Amino acid sequence: MNEGLLILGAALLGLAAIVHVVIFMLESVLWSRPSVWRFFGLRTAEAAAIVRPMAFNQGFYNLFLAIGIVVGLVLMVATPAQQAGIALLLASGISMVLAATVLIIFSPKLARAAAIQGLVPLFGVALITVSLLA
Repeated sequence: MNEGLLILGAALLGLAAIVHVVIFMLESVLWSRPSVWRFFGLRTAEAAAIVRPMAFNQGFYNLFLAIGIVVGLVLMVATPAQQAGIALLLASGISMVLAATVLIIFSPKLARAAAIQGLVPLFGVALITVSLLA
């Protein structure tokens, strides 16, 4: 195992977790602010109210993925549980990548959002995978 690549990949997944917590905050905590729902392309308070339940739920999905990364990081540094931590990092990171893939396939106009949500975890997963194969 290449420890340097493992650490770099884990750090990237930690960064991805932070991004997903920010998305959670926007979608589930701060949604009532016009600047937030306008950021997501909604133009009226009525449209934001209609989308709110979906955004609230989606925000929690993002939070749960971030929690998976954080727990994986904690387990990874706990030597006896390192393999479980790496497995959790990979599972959570791959879930982030797949969610971004679904977003861009079904809403190509949201390619920027998909890139924000998916590229960092993609590189993190790739580095961890290479570290395990080295």
